[in-house]
Order: sequence, then structure tokens, then C-alpha cells
Amino acid sequence: MRPFLTATWRYLLMLNYEVDPAVLRPLVPRGTELDAWQGRTFASMVGFRFLDTRVRGLAVPFHRDFDEVNLRFYVRRLGPEGWRRGVVFVREIVPRLAIATVARVLYNEPYVACPMRHAVTMEGADTGAPGHVEYAWKSHGRWHQLSARTLGTPAESTPGSQEEFITEHYWGYTAQRDGGCAEYRVEHPRWTVWRAQETAFDCDVAGFYGPAFSECLRGTPHSAFVATGSEVAVFPGNELLPLPSP
Repeated sequence: MRPFLTATWRYLLMLNYEVDPAVLRPLVPRGTELDAWQGRTFASMVGFRFLDTRVRGLAVPFHRDFDEVNLRFYVRRLGPEGWRRGVVFVREIVPRLAIATVARVLYNEPYVACPMRHAVTMEGADTGAPGHVEYAWKSHGRWHQLSARTLGTPAESTPGSQEEFITEHYWGYTAQRDGGCAEYRVEHPRWTVWRAQETAFDCDVAGFYGPAFSECLRGTPHSAFVATGSEVAVFPGNELLPLPSP
């Protein structure tokens, strides 16, 4: 199967917050279940550069390079080969109205379009020089942003580590209007990650993500790191049938 979308994702800043499962359960698509790391459930604020974007091999003028910020959490689904570990998005922010509209209308993905900006200074970070990554978006008359500085050199995540749990997901799940769920596969090589320090997250959480997230996205994140990123391929989705009514 040919990919629907290809791109390069770079400098993925991930701020990870422990979340009460009761906050996330209403958002879990049918056919999946919450995934946990060492008995804890997490949601992540993720910002990254979306580069050289192509849809079915074609580049769309003025829509190749842009930023994205999303709030996501983690689910799993039992497939023929075993557990498929995936992500569900609460909200995805991009600066292009056309991208947000197509994703929302055709695929029911929770995209919105906002003015965005970034500041990425990573020269020498591969050899241990401090790097800085910041992503911001404007909504309701103010800028919201997340940022961090990298620490040390990037390394491959250890099997069973939280870094592996957060970064190594190869499936996406989206609740559909009819009560079903769309499942799609994402392909990329294993990423290396920097540990992050001096993190900041300044956002009207209640206004942008809802009051249920206000408490859990406050304060210092449970963990933070920056993934190097890579080329990625997103494959066409399949709709899982709604579960029968009891």
C-alpha cells in the first residue's frame, strides 16, 4: 500500500503529564483502550516542524513546511500481530486553514488553524551543545507556547523506558461521527531523543483544551524530551466498525 502522506518531522518537543484516566476515558475511540506506562496514563503536549509535506507524492504549494502543536494521549488495540500501540489527538494546531479544514471535514481529525511561530536553535546539539526548541500559537488574542532546552547528546530510547513509550507509536486512532473509529499506520525509523530541561508551557488550558485538562497540565511535566525526528509515511486509514449496542 502506498502512503497517503509523506513528510519529515523534526525536533519534536514532548512535555509529558500524568493524567487521571477518568479525564481520558470519554475520549477513547471505540475498539481501543487506554495504554499505560508502569500503571500511569499520560498526555503529551507535542510541538514539531512538519517539512517537505507531500500528499500522494505531490507537494501542495505554500503547504509544504509548517509547524504543528498537538495534545495527545496513548491507547492500544489488539491486532492480528499483537498489541498495536497508538495515539489519539485531543487537538491539533497548524497555521494553514486548508490543512485544518480538510483534516476536520474529511477525516474528523480535531484540527484548528492559528497563527504560529517557532524558534529552533539546535546547532551543535548532536555533540552536546545546549539546544533550544520553542513552538507557539496565537488564539483568543494571546500567544501560547511550549519550550525547552536540550541536555547532553541524543540517544536511542531504552526498551521499556518512558522515552520509548512516548515516542515509539506507529498507529493513530480517530473517533468517527458514526461512533466508529478510524485506524491508520505511521511508519518511521526509531528516533533518538535528548533529555530536556528548563521547560515552559504557557497556555490557557481550560479555554483551549477544556476544564478537564486544567489540573493535569499545570506545573512541571512528569518528563520532557526532544526527539530528533525523521522522514515519516502515513498510510490510508481503515474504519473499524462500531461496536454493537448491548
